[in-house]
Amino acid sequence: MDYSILAGTYERLEAVPSKLKKTDILAELFSRTPTEEIPKVVLLCQGIVFSKYKMMELGIAAQMMTRAIAKATGFKPSDVEEKFKKTGDLGLSAEECIKSRKQMSLLRKKLTIDFVFNNLQKLATITGEGSQERKLNLIAELIISAQPKEAMYIVRTVLEELRVGAAEGIIRDAVVNAFLLKKETSKEEKEKAIATVEYAWNIVSDFGEIARIAKEKGINGLKKVKVEIGKPIQVMLGEKVENIKLVLDDFGKIATEKKYDGARIQVHKKNDKIWLFTRREEEVTKQFPDLVELCKKCLKPKECIVEGEMLGINLKTNFPLPFQVLSQRIHRKYDIEQMIKKIPIQMNLFDAVFLEGKMLFDKPFKERRKILEKIVKIIPNKFQLAEQLITDDLKKAEEFYKKALADKQEGVMIKVLDSPYVFGRHVGTMYKVKPIMETLDLLIVGATWGEGARATWLTSYVLACRDPDTGDLLECGMMSTGLTEEEYKQMTSTLKSLIISEKGKTVKVKPKIVVEVAYQEIQKSPNYESGFALRFPALKNIRFEKGPEEADTIERVTELFKSQGKVG
Repeated sequence: MDYSILAGTYERLEAVPSKLKKTDILAELFSRTPTEEIPKVVLLCQGIVFSKYKMMELGIAAQMMTRAIAKATGFKPSDVEEKFKKTGDLGLSAEECIKSRKQMSLLRKKLTIDFVFNNLQKLATITGEGSQERKLNLIAELIISAQPKEAMYIVRTVLEELRVGAAEGIIRDAVVNAFLLKKETSKEEKEKAIATVEYAWNIVSDFGEIARIAKEKGINGLKKVKVEIGKPIQVMLGEKVENIKLVLDDFGKIATEKKYDGARIQVHKKNDKIWLFTRREEEVTKQFPDLVELCKKCLKPKECIVEGEMLGINLKTNFPLPFQVLSQRIHRKYDIEQMIKKIPIQMNLFDAVFLEGKMLFDKPFKERRKILEKIVKIIPNKFQLAEQLITDDLKKAEEFYKKALADKQEGVMIKVLDSPYVFGRHVGTMYKVKPIMETLDLLIVGATWGEGARATWLTSYVLACRDPDTGDLLECGMMSTGLTEEEYKQMTSTLKSLIISEKGKTVKVKPKIVVEVAYQEIQKSPNYESGFALRFPALKNIRFEKGPEEADTIERVTELFKSQGKVG
């Protein structure tokens, strides 16, 4: 398939705000795409060339892209930079350069989906001496062969800035419309088809693969997808609730577990092979060889997937270290042995979802817990089961909660005993109770350089929530307090590598960093796209364990705005 067809689709998607029209445009594209190219096209529509769990990054910064555009079009890098300053978008800059390019190349090739996709994937695998030049040449090769619009979308894809509004919900519905609906499909049948695609995606974690199965095998093929050891699944999440009594009143007897202040880890075991994944599907097996050894010793089955919370432990106090300290190990790729000694870990398991070839999602939580108890060899304070109390007595549950806080944990998880494993966040399955005010997890999308002694730091951060349907990021405030001097330095270092454009003292950054934000109040505001502004926002935590797709939504901001002033 020609890449021009995809570029034309991008253009149509950008031109329409309607989610339904975007869905129809994508469904039309998917239905005309050859089966072997479906996975690539679906990934490209999301602005990516690797499934998220593969943790592969193209790693191209604006400066290299500027050089690549210059090399491909005959302009000087300074000319491209000048266009970039005016447009704030290197994709638009590339389009302008192609329209008025100073040289035509004899090396031009016809751009196909395969050619573009394969070149982009190669960018992530090039390493070693001379790698920067080889990457530059690969990008330039694509731009040389591109028409103006094609060049714009290639550049945006490489920079992870596609922005055509094809969020996961729209991709899901487009797959349904393209492959699973008949002319006379009822509303009920459509809802079932959407639920089936959602279920399959929760297990496969790759819409490209889901689209291929839907096209080849239909709804029955999607129903038959199986867990594959070594590939992460989506996880079950807890709803926030004001107090334990609300859940007890609804469900009677419940399981109350400590809500550990650590990193959620999904452990996959197949014979002597162990994989470790975070809740956002990052593989961290190499960073935690100590946990790998514990899993080999303590997990009895040949094949299983279990979940738990990994803590960093202060050896002097036996209390958990702050998550910020543990995150040093999660992101460390060298000096691993040194980090094992500096930040020892403890694993607290709370669920089993796969055992000896069988998925356990349909089993109630109380059964899954019993299975977990049978398959784990306990090493106290090192590799153990999450501390749990099953009760319908409010006083006992609240005492358990107070003990969890005294043990320096975040609070408690309340689990409905008869609930199956339900992917995502749903009422009636699992709840969390914490003693702090409701915070928001927001994305940093921009920043401002400081003044005086802080002139070399980015000290004010533009915050945004998500529109889950379109993928748009909606600004809702500016945060400049709550950070220590060390955190300002760390944040500046992190954000500098994510800068997309710079104008005066303000910068736009790739939306990669999620921060937990406390605030005094949420106010209505015409100054921000979300329609809301946070009053006195302050940093509570940098949520390194969360991906951009886990930032809070505009619906949650609206919910909290409406609930202000109510008890709790």
